[in-house]
Amino acid sequence: MTRIQANLVLLLAAAIWGGGFVAQSTAMDTIGPFWFVGLRFAIAALAVLPFAMMETRRMKAPPSRGEFRAFILVGLALFMGATTQQVGLLTTSVTNSSFLTALYVIFVPVIAVIIYRRHPHWVVWPGALMMLLGIYLLSGGAVTRLTTGDMLSIICAFFWAIQITLAGRYVMQSNRPLALSCTQFAVCAVLAMLIGAVIEPINYHAIASSITEILYVGLVSSGLAFVLQVIGQRYTTAPQAAIFLSSEALFGALFAAIFLQETIPAAGYIGCAIIFAAILLVELVPELSKRRNSRVTANI
Repeated sequence: MTRIQANLVLLLAAAIWGGGFVAQSTAMDTIGPFWFVGLRFAIAALAVLPFAMMETRRMKAPPSRGEFRAFILVGLALFMGATTQQVGLLTTSVTNSSFLTALYVIFVPVIAVIIYRRHPHWVVWPGALMMLLGIYLLSGGAVTRLTTGDMLSIICAFFWAIQITLAGRYVMQSNRPLALSCTQFAVCAVLAMLIGAVIEPINYHAIASSITEILYVGLVSSGLAFVLQVIGQRYTTAPQAAIFLSSEALFGALFAAIFLQETIPAAGYIGCAIIFAAILLVELVPELSKRRNSRVTANI
């Protein structure tokens, strides 16, 4: 898979996650956030498990103990990101949640520099700032008084950044995207349902009333999109992945406008154009630089 194809895979994952915001919001009319997170990732784990087993057979060995520990660490970051996002949706809008969650576009390259001493391509920094500006305009060009849900969405962005950074590292080290996906889903599901069993009431009516949202988010937004994420990240860097994945804010606002009648302000359309310009910038500049360097090397 080329880097361009990998980034398009990440863009598809972002579009799926954008639709997932709507399902995540409407589901909580009848079910609590921890049970919703637990059930969605339990379904995702079961959906990916057969493919993870096929991957293990193809590689002729199960993941090592060290790889499992790494996958569990990714699952812990996923659990923290998913639960803070889901609880935050109780007291903030889908548009605000998608905007604030996308702050990981800044956190990811910072984490990469601090932890791995790995500096991204220079274009990532202006691209990240353009993404933030675009997302800011998409939200109306003004941030009103922050609610508890908004604060949780900011915390969520930090944990998503950790999950993106760790997933990119460990999928490249292990070459097991499906085993990583299945393990992180299972860890997240078990932890969320344990907490849900203690603090949230649950009954069959609640599950039945939100089954459509649970199945969509479990099979498509979790099972498919997170697998696309770890597959795409095998062929691109974490900072570039963050740029493409953060476009979920654009898709989240779009789907919220269509299905929840949340409005996109006039400035939002300018924001959309800036977001797509940032995506093109991050995609094209490294490719053009690589080709120019290749020509220079060939002429020497």
